[in-house]
Amino acid sequence: MSGVGAWIRYGDPISAAQISFAAEHYRAAILQPWELEAAAELKERRPDMTVLCYKCLSSTRSYEPGPLYSSGVSYAEADQEWFARRTTGERVEWERYPGHWQMTVWSPDYRARWVDNVTAELTGSPFDGVMADNDVFDDYYGLNLPLREAGSMAELREGLDALVHAAGGALNEVGKVLVPNIAESRRQPGRWNAHASYGGGFEEVWLGYSPTDLFDPDTTEAQLPQATGPGLSILRVPTDGNDNHPNFRYGLAAFWIFGAGRGAYSATGHDDYNHTQHVAELDWDLGTPLQDPVRRGHTWSREFTNGWAAVNFNRDGRRRRRLKVPPGMIDAHGQPVGSHLVLAPHRGQVLRRA
Repeated sequence: MSGVGAWIRYGDPISAAQISFAAEHYRAAILQPWELEAAAELKERRPDMTVLCYKCLSSTRSYEPGPLYSSGVSYAEADQEWFARRTTGERVEWERYPGHWQMTVWSPDYRARWVDNVTAELTGSPFDGVMADNDVFDDYYGLNLPLREAGSMAELREGLDALVHAAGGALNEVGKVLVPNIAESRRQPGRWNAHASYGGGFEEVWLGYSPTDLFDPDTTEAQLPQATGPGLSILRVPTDGNDNHPNFRYGLAAFWIFGAGRGAYSATGHDDYNHTQHVAELDWDLGTPLQDPVRRGHTWSREFTNGWAAVNFNRDGRRRRRLKVPPGMIDAHGQPVGSHLVLAPHRGQVLRRA
């Protein structure tokens, strides 16, 4: 495989240059469901790449012309039956996302139609499966419950839980995987493993909510088991959209220390899914672990046959950590690294052997 990167790409039309770059540098890709030609080309050039199509579990979009949709049930098909409604009878449009309408995920009929539509669409498709977005845990879109037929987020979560299991089983039966965007699984023991059991899980806010709002050490460490599966774990760390943002290497170091190179990794700006994010270290294969993760407070490191990674999860600016570096390591510029390095809070480093 060429690196451990994940290409989250559901924005503007894809260029030929981007496809070539992705085939050379990424392990997994998430594309819009109508990007069939791009998916087929990626699979031809990189049969080992996992290529997923985007589908929303929770909403439909009124602005999409079709015939393929980013939702499991189109706006026209939803008609009057499957739109969530406020107690006053109005349909529920998501805040900050015009044209996104909440669906009745608590309805068995809606869930059955979602599963039937998506399974039929994916059967024989070049896509390996589905990245199912908005497997939500809380109210992120101004639903302001209670709604007419749902009084609490617990009811929405129960509906989504049933939908994930139904969709995952059906897709697996036709040789496809389901990789939900599992929100805040750390708040419910067992949620990640259950929802990722049909092919993997996607964590869109790994290690933090935004480039500057990174998690405290305890919250961060509660997320770390996501790096080990089950299935394909796609872990995205937030940046400001610049590949030189320190969060890129911060998250990549944690990805290696706790996942040992399993899964796929990305670092992007908020809703910034038009580009080919990349740093040189994303292409490195650090090899086989020579030890378990080594802990010193909330600072961790791990040595591999081909390199070494370290990360400092502390958020207090006074908690800089001086770490011993194994001999023979070089950085992304090919420069030798000394016997020690100092990591500031919320920083990580990935090195390789000379």
